[in-house]
Amino acid sequence: MISIGLEELTAAPPPWLRGKRLGLLCNQASTDRFYRHSRDVLMRAMPGLLTCLFSPQHGFFADKQDNMIESAHSTDGLTGLPVFSLYGEKRKPGAEMLDHLDVLLIDLQDVGTRVYTFIWTMYLCLEAAAEQGKRVVVLDRPNPIGGLLIEGNLLDPECHSFVGLRSIPMRHGLTMGELARLFNEHFEIGAELSVVPMRGWQRGMNFRDTGFPWVFPSPNMPTPETALVYPGQVLWEGANVSEGRGTCLPFEIWGAPFIEHGRFSAMLDPADLAGCLLRPVAFEPTSNKFKGELCMGFHIQVLDPGAFRPYRTSLALLRAVLELYGGCGFAYKQPPYEYEFQKLPMDMILGCSALRCGLEAGRRVVELEAEWQEDLSNFERLRREFMLY
Repeated sequence: MISIGLEELTAAPPPWLRGKRLGLLCNQASTDRFYRHSRDVLMRAMPGLLTCLFSPQHGFFADKQDNMIESAHSTDGLTGLPVFSLYGEKRKPGAEMLDHLDVLLIDLQDVGTRVYTFIWTMYLCLEAAAEQGKRVVVLDRPNPIGGLLIEGNLLDPECHSFVGLRSIPMRHGLTMGELARLFNEHFEIGAELSVVPMRGWQRGMNFRDTGFPWVFPSPNMPTPETALVYPGQVLWEGANVSEGRGTCLPFEIWGAPFIEHGRFSAMLDPADLAGCLLRPVAFEPTSNKFKGELCMGFHIQVLDPGAFRPYRTSLALLRAVLELYGGCGFAYKQPPYEYEFQKLPMDMILGCSALRCGLEAGRRVVELEAEWQEDLSNFERLRREFMLY
């Protein structure tokens, strides 16, 4: 079993933390191997130093279901510490919040995907820390979908938003600690940053390989298998197609009332479905899109995680939906989405309006992928400068 950054830090607290006031950015998934929350572990290892908590999107207990459902500031019922929400009136901590601390610890479980907002909360915390002269320490955790593969187009600056503040690919292949190093140096934030690495994690590991317990970091990320399909299946957030919210298998199943199993399956190129099987399903969401309506769709069964390419697969699914139902049933979600009121949500998620236009024109995914391979190769070289494992 691996040892995460939280465990490494508290096993031997560094001398430079003595007497420092500590803030902790975390949520209910921030636990050690025994399911003990990081705030409790830190308070036991370094009594009296923890002064405040911060929570990302979905709230401290990961109870808020969807985007733009804000959390208010609160008080932690167990410790009496203030909890500052970074998904509410502000997404970047203000000076009045950082006045409570000398060092901000970040202990969040990411899912390896550009549009998962925890990484951008970290980015904004680094910016705020640089402005306010505070130190940031990232307690590293695994990338649950592994650290070998990267996938997708780099974000176009015209599509910058809270689901993508800087140009990285959809599947970035980095841990939170590695991303923090890249953000801080490559994008010239210049915060005083330290990363506490994991012990025993290897880049080829998926989360199940780590032996570490999974605690869901957001309401619709119940298992590591959800995280594996998420880099592609998150696309449905930008359309009137259910991404499986309101079911027991969010993102693993998807569909809509207008999908037809046989007709749809005939549209797909097997080359776009490497490492997975599409199993026809029907479901009725209990919340969110199509609540109480019968949806026809598919369950993405990942058979070979090493061969599976979630972004390629879901782009192929979107292309087929556009071709079959673009004029009768399918529609894009309209703004707002993640605090953007003008940009099309699908473009924000894809990170490029030209990609959407290519899919609408019926271009094959393999052709579209070829256009971003040079950018992806450049990012591969860049990320190697910041790898810790």
